[in-house]
Amino acid sequence: MNTLFDKIWDAHVVTSVAGGPDQLYIDRHYCHEVTSPQAFNELRERHLQVFRPEKTTCSPDHNIPTLHQELPIADPVSRNQVDTLARNAREFGLTYYGLGHEKNGIIHVIGPEYGLTQPGMTIVCGDSHTSTHGAFGAIAFGIGTSEVAMVLASQCILQPKPKSMRINIEGRLAPGVTAKDIALYIIARMTTGGATGYFVEYAGEAIRALSMEERMTVCNLSIEMGARGGLIAPDQTTFDYVKGREFAPKGEAWDRALAYWKTLYSEPDAVFDREVTFQAADIAPRITYGTNPGMGIAIDEAIPQESTIDESGKISFRRALQYMGFEAGESLLGKDIDYVFLGSCTNGRIEDFRAFARLVKGHKKADRVTAWLVPGSQAVARQIRAEGLDRILSEAGFEIRQPGCSACLAMNDDKVPAGKYAVSTSNRNFEGRQGPGARTILAGPLVAAAAAITGKITDPRTLL
Repeated sequence: MNTLFDKIWDAHVVTSVAGGPDQLYIDRHYCHEVTSPQAFNELRERHLQVFRPEKTTCSPDHNIPTLHQELPIADPVSRNQVDTLARNAREFGLTYYGLGHEKNGIIHVIGPEYGLTQPGMTIVCGDSHTSTHGAFGAIAFGIGTSEVAMVLASQCILQPKPKSMRINIEGRLAPGVTAKDIALYIIARMTTGGATGYFVEYAGEAIRALSMEERMTVCNLSIEMGARGGLIAPDQTTFDYVKGREFAPKGEAWDRALAYWKTLYSEPDAVFDREVTFQAADIAPRITYGTNPGMGIAIDEAIPQESTIDESGKISFRRALQYMGFEAGESLLGKDIDYVFLGSCTNGRIEDFRAFARLVKGHKKADRVTAWLVPGSQAVARQIRAEGLDRILSEAGFEIRQPGCSACLAMNDDKVPAGKYAVSTSNRNFEGRQGPGARTILAGPLVAAAAAITGKITDPRTLL
């Protein structure tokens, strides 16, 4: 019997090439300023139009500043990329939520919050963290620039069908453990290449108990263990989240959609190419110590000894510790940090700001810490104000910046200086990811909040 992945994939196959890829129909295409310019140029060179413009939504996010968005973008490269996306969207008749638009934000945040992302869809974007949308029971994955052109021109893509994997998280999470900790735990156990060639379905009691925003965090990080994408079967939590959103089905269309969505689950006797089970009780708040998301430990664990590392990984292990200024066997608790970043398509949603505010309430930001708190969208920023979270954060010494990808990657003004330590709720800790020479420690919003008020790596469970 079919897996959830099989059901959605097979329903979208237009044709199959014998011994080759499938031609897959795409329901939703998201587009930002970094990976799309060459794709639009290809359409011009081939005298093509966008086949179904209503299926593509554009929003600049990577290059935009998070201060003074009312002013022209100062950096000429960033300004050119953002302006180019605006021109391309206008020329080809695409929906465009530009800088200052009430719907602007990180593309993987605004898609779900406006109901553009729905169960059973195929969704692509020229961005690896498109896997975020799989939280809704959708097949969502990143594509390259030439594939962006393919989708714009035909609403289809040639794609080999990945293998299937199910990762079960059984039991209940302990207090103080977040969805980000689940994801970092899975990546550390699976390794950064452990799911290469697979599309992952997340299942089990702990996954079913997650909110939609928590599910998005887990699916967002699927790519960091090599997976093509990740998805979670839609359920009542999903349906309640989608219902009533601006672009969600209404009336009879909702009833029809819901009836279909309720069929989207893996059959009880479905066979996966690989299945893995972890226990929620084994997951604690986590941090990374190295230069990929798989180099992670529980916050109260020590960095591994080199003798425990596979021979193939010892060179990268040594290099990572040298870059980070850490030593094997060292505990990172109490380690001074310089920057804290709350935001990104991983942890820039309203629930992340609620969690951060809940922990820092009644405390003060450490003087030594520079904190960048960046909503994932204009809608998140509005909700922060509506709920009074901005006042709580302001009283604790924090400032809310304007929406954007910000310090997730060094493509805008929010760069961490060389040698400085940043506790970051983003998705990647590669060398130079947050700025040349920056040292990134990935964590969830509670660990970030604890670090922000103590100035050190701190177990948030001691402050809850």
